[in-house]
Amino acid sequence: MTLLVAGCDGGDEGREAVGRILFHSDREGNLDVYVMNADGSGQTRLTDNPADDLAPAWSPDGSRIAFTSMRDDNLEVYVMNADGSSQTRLTNNPAADLAPAWSPDGSRIAFEADRDGNLEVYVMRADGSEVTRLTDDPAADGSPAWSPDGSRIAFTSTRDGNPEIYVMGADGSGQTSLTDNPAPDGAPVWSPDGFKIVFHSLRDGNIEIYVMNADGSNQVRLTDNTAKDSSPVWSFGASKCAFVSDRDGDDEIYVMNADGSGQTNLTNSPANDGWPSWSPAFPAR
Repeated sequence: MTLLVAGCDGGDEGREAVGRILFHSDREGNLDVYVMNADGSGQTRLTDNPADDLAPAWSPDGSRIAFTSMRDDNLEVYVMNADGSSQTRLTNNPAADLAPAWSPDGSRIAFEADRDGNLEVYVMRADGSEVTRLTDDPAADGSPAWSPDGSRIAFTSTRDGNPEIYVMGADGSGQTSLTDNPAPDGAPVWSPDGFKIVFHSLRDGNIEIYVMNADGSNQVRLTDNTAKDSSPVWSFGASKCAFVSDRDGDDEIYVMNADGSGQTNLTNSPANDGWPSWSPAFPAR
């Protein structure tokens, strides 16, 4: 959520107003994947399974959605078409595989898994083949997020005693800490121009949303609420950000401007709505 970024002109903002946001919700009794317009209208369920389906992520061209499901009695990564059809399992492991994130060219998917005894970041081809471990640390590593040019992956790690945000090369090299705070920092997401990273942090006594430069400098708080504000994601033109807040008593999806102003509720359900993912500029229908 950069304060000034390229591409945030009126044309981008107009297209963002009619974009779409994925999220998961337990409003039907268990977690399923939903989609809505960027103004909160047209909320539609895409999965309908007795097991939990969660953590959706758009492919870069908007034609497919990766998500996590418990339908095989443990967490696995699945993919489906943008309309919810052709739901297909990509991973098949006794351990938990979750939190998928597409590479910018759509050829690979990063995810977190505990298949080696603790959470690590892995990457696979978009068809589920060629699974490779990128991190190898006794601590927990997860929440991978690709840089827009595909050269780096930001992630969260507890290797310094509490969750901090790290960055590494897309091959796992050069793992470097970007935050260093006694409180937990997590859920990093790159801005579309690659200059900023948005994240959430507990450093002010409750979870708030922050933004920093991609090198970790200039960390700035964007939300200031006694409730929990978490899981931020950028709009494709970076003029807005969707996030999760429980300020109304349960988790709902909100949207705000890139500078933290104009915070607006998009969902209003007695259930919990979370894990937003904003569509690319021209999502497939």
